Amino acid sequence: MAGSIDSISAVTLAVADMPRSVAFYEAIGLRLVYGGPDAPFTTLRAGEAFVNLRRAADQPGARWGRVILRVRGVDAIHREISARGIAAPTPRDAEWGERYFEISDPDGIIVSFAELL
Repeated sequence: MAGSIDSISAVTLAVADMPRSVAFYEAIGLRLVYGGPDAPFTTLRAGEAFVNLRRAADQPGARWGRVILRVRGVDAIHREISARGIAAPTPRDAEWGERYFEISDPDGIIVSFAELL
């Protein structure tokens, strides 16, 4: 290929309850940049990338997905999230060279916080 893929710009997630989902993603440290609790589409900033939420309450069925956020200070982030009342397992070192922990958003989408070791 002549070009290269350098990063992911955004991930879009289908959510059942926009107000609940916006509150969750703001509580874990993402910043609202477009839309909001009453909007059908919302964008939140995660560093230089974005997490988009699309209201999909009219689409029944199980939702599943995983978003992996590359972070610095995974233990500090864990403490902050836990202090906000979000249950999160203790970060652990993985054999693939990351220290990480995972939580689930209100729709069951897994959000992983991973720091390179």
